[in-house]
Amino acid sequence: VQLQASGGGLAQAGGSLKLACVAPGRIFSSYVMGWFRQAPGKDREFVAAITSSGGNTKYTDSVKGRYTISRDRANNTVYLQMTSLKPGDTAVYYCAASRAFTNRESGYDYWGQGTQVTVSS
Repeated sequence: VQLQASGGGLAQAGGSLKLACVAPGRIFSSYVMGWFRQAPGKDREFVAAITSSGGNTKYTDSVKGRYTISRDRANNTVYLQMTSLKPGDTAVYYCAASRAFTNRESGYDYWGQGTQVTVSS
């Protein structure tokens, strides 16, 4: 199963980017969708997750109030709207699918290929 992430790029500090991740319908309709990121030299970390219904979301503290996760059932797509970007947000961002509403990396069964986000100061 392949998740397809897109939307990364270069942004200035204070700017915005929107990531998208398309999943197969049978996965998207019943799985929690999440975003993780990995900065150079660091472990991959949880960013945000949204339940299959879209009714619940969770975020890591460092992005609360700046990032918004959402999902579009019609297009089997999960989005990550990122605003007020900081250089510290620079990382490869991965989308993933899980049967559980969790922030644990090990809880995710399917992963996308990653998309690079670079924020300049």
